[in-house]
Amino acid sequence: MREIERSGPSVEEALEAALAELGVSEQEAEVEVVQEARAGFLGLGAQEAIVRVRVPETRLEVDEGGLEEQAEIAADFLEELLRRMGIEATAEPRFEDGTMYVDLEGQGKAEAAILIGRHGRTLQSLQDLAGLVVAKRTGERCRVVIDVEDYRRRRRERLVALAREVARRVQRTRREEELEPMSAYERKVVHDAVAGIPGVTSVGRGEEPDRRVVIRPER
Repeated sequence: MREIERSGPSVEEALEAALAELGVSEQEAEVEVVQEARAGFLGLGAQEAIVRVRVPETRLEVDEGGLEEQAEIAADFLEELLRRMGIEATAEPRFEDGTMYVDLEGQGKAEAAILIGRHGRTLQSLQDLAGLVVAKRTGERCRVVIDVEDYRRRRRERLVALAREVARRVQRTRREEELEPMSAYERKVVHDAVAGIPGVTSVGRGEEPDRRVVIRPER
C-alpha cells in the first residue's frame, strides 16, 4: 500500500495534487480528508486542507499484457477513424518506460498538425475517444497514450523546462504564478516537475477545460 498526504487551499486541490503524484484516478484510490480548509479570522489561524490518499500496490503495477490489448483496440479504432476522415495513417503500439503508446504514422506535415491541434487539444480529443472505446470493450480505464510525430515527448520536455523555470522564479520572488490552461495529463507533468524542487508546491485552479496549475511558495 502506497500512501501520501498533500495539502492545498481546498480539499479538491489537495486531492488533485496527490492523485497527480501517484498517477491514478480518484476511483483507483482510497481518500481520507485529514483536515478541512479554514479561512481564519483576519488572516490568523488559517489552515489548508489536508488529504491522505492510499493506493494498493496491485493498482500501481503495470500490466503489460493488458496494456497491449488496450493498445490494439485503440490502434484499430484510430486507423478506421482516420480513414473515414480521409487521412492515410497507421497506428503503431509501442511500450516504453512502463507506458504504452500508440503512434500515428504516415500522415503528411499538414495532416499531422491538424491531428495535434493547438496545444495538443485535437490529439487529446482523439485519445479521449480511443479511451472511451477501450473502456467499453474491456471494462477498464484506458492507460494508453496516443501520440503524433513524437509530440508528447517534445511537449513534455517543454512543460518540464517551463515548470522548473517558473518554480525557481517563485523560489526567489515568493509570489505565486499561474500557468496556462492544460489537460489533466499535462498538469500531471507540471506537478511532477515541481515536486522535485524545494520550497515550492503546485496546485490546480479553475474548472475544465480552463483548469490550470498554480506554482506557489510552500507554506
